[in-house]
Amino acid sequence: MKEVSIVVVSYNLMIAFLISMAVTVAAGFILIPVLRRIKAGQSIREDGPVWHSAKQGTPIMGGLMFITGTIVACAIAGFDDLRNGDFRQAYVLAFALVFGLIGFTDDYRKFRNQRNLGLTVRAKFGLQLLVSAAFILIMHFNGSVSPQLYIPFFNVDINIPAPVYYAFAAFVMVGTVNSVNITDGVDGLAAGVSIPVCVFFACMAVLWGLTAMGALAAALAGGLVAFLLFNFHPARIFMGDTGALFIGGAVCGLAFAMDMPLILIIVGIVYIVETASDIVQVLYFKITHGKRIFKMAPLHHHFELCGWSEYKLFTVYTLVSALFAVLGFFGARNRYI
Repeated sequence: MKEVSIVVVSYNLMIAFLISMAVTVAAGFILIPVLRRIKAGQSIREDGPVWHSAKQGTPIMGGLMFITGTIVACAIAGFDDLRNGDFRQAYVLAFALVFGLIGFTDDYRKFRNQRNLGLTVRAKFGLQLLVSAAFILIMHFNGSVSPQLYIPFFNVDINIPAPVYYAFAAFVMVGTVNSVNITDGVDGLAAGVSIPVCVFFACMAVLWGLTAMGALAAALAGGLVAFLLFNFHPARIFMGDTGALFIGGAVCGLAFAMDMPLILIIVGIVYIVETASDIVQVLYFKITHGKRIFKMAPLHHHFELCGWSEYKLFTVYTLVSALFAVLGFFGARNRYI
């Protein structure tokens, strides 16, 4: 799958990263005052940590900032690939944008109703499943994915029945997107965790000469770095479902477009642990009729109640994500070599 030289890809990725950073910063200075003026503020969960009440009214929909940066960067850095008939970046970006639109709708309903309640779980899940199924089918007919499951570290592919693979793909996509959303519960956390994941995909793209995929990953990484200027504690804006669902869509879209979905188990370990803690808490609560394993779920709230500051949470979670991104690199580096 090596298509162009490492130097060319690296240069293109750096351009995408810097453009996205610049556009995201500019978008922040424009968007935050607008959101404050229309009072598009966050409604804090009543059952959350009590000190989170200070975040009440912080603008949401901040994901629009790095979404804008990513789109502009991809349009510039990925233009040659589009002109040459490589539409993989466009498909993945469109996939992420549709998820971002679902998130935006959810955020808008919360803002309009002035409550931390947006789309119903059934509506959100149904839309996400529909979008995931459409994406994987489009990628299949485009020849970008096949019903083969790549096993990292072992560097082998396992052939599985197409219907099973596509059902698996839809499940993974919906799960990944919602896992990113669950991780977004502390200032800067989802962005900090996701930057190493994006860097991982960018490095893989450099190694394999995949300019378009790399530009998208680098653009999102650049946008998230810039977003942290506004979202790091104390946050001036939250990404909301708009940003979290976009990130989830981009991450799983990249994994499938680069034909290594199982790598998400490694590089997305923080997302998985956060979601697992939520599921375990609910199941244990129901089985034991009211007992809890964690002080609060998802896991980052448990650590908060154990005395961890938001700075410590951000640092530890980001470092863990970076460590597993490096592990993922060594597990998948021979995929196309």
